[in-house]
Amino acid sequence: MSENDWISLNVGGQKFATCRSTLNREPSCMLARMFANPKSLKPGSTDSSGAFLIDRSPKYFEPILNYLRTGNLIIDPNLNPEGILEEARYFGIESLIPRLEQIVAQNSIPRDDRSLTRRDVIDALMSSSSGSGRGDTGLRFQGVNLESADLSRLDLRGINFKYANLSRARLTGANLSWCQLERADLSYALMEGAQMLGVKMLCANLEGVNLTNANFEDPAGTSANLEGANLRGANLENSTMAGINLRVATLKNVNMQNCDLRMAVLAGTLSRGTFF
Repeated sequence: MSENDWISLNVGGQKFATCRSTLNREPSCMLARMFANPKSLKPGSTDSSGAFLIDRSPKYFEPILNYLRTGNLIIDPNLNPEGILEEARYFGIESLIPRLEQIVAQNSIPRDDRSLTRRDVIDALMSSSSGSGRGDTGLRFQGVNLESADLSRLDLRGINFKYANLSRARLTGANLSWCQLERADLSYALMEGAQMLGVKMLCANLEGVNLTNANFEDPAGTSANLEGANLRGANLENSTMAGINLRVATLKNVNMQNCDLRMAVLAGTLSRGTFF
């Protein structure tokens, strides 16, 4: 009996052919024990072609078999991961069960409550015909949850992020020029070196944000608008902020050392920070 022997399976009426070595990839699983040796737990019946009959769902068995072949879990978008998990438990594929349980648990969270990922944003950027540019591009992430998402170095110009949750997001080196960030939550986000030309951040929450070496100055003259924004404890050291509108913004404990504040509007700000 060789590991290279081919075995025919009839799972729920669909034929599968595989090597004994594939079924033995997980030695403790039922499939390995079925064909391990002459005294193994073989299926009770065969069909007319000699294929061993297994009364399980073929569509959920196929990703299990492919996992044993390659070590990679590939799930067709039209398949319910819960069905694959049920088969993994039935056949005892112990290395696969925790991964499927995680996928099922993630899918059980309502989409509106889930934090979007870098991949979600990139997919949206790639599918958008307007992609990036000056002003309103038509791409909207209004009110979405992007908490702790890694969006560093992405070109996000002109996107509507109004009311979005970007708390603790990583936006280092990202281009947010001309974005709409009105009342967005960017508290404690990492935004070092971000491009912020002409950005609209009215009443945005920027508490504790790291905006060191950021650039707010638009050579074309469109001023960044942070009117009413909360910048309590923010770090904007070495940022270029010429012409920025900080009217009635909260600047308590803000670090604005070495910032370029030429023509900045600071009327009515609540400030007690480091400016020089």
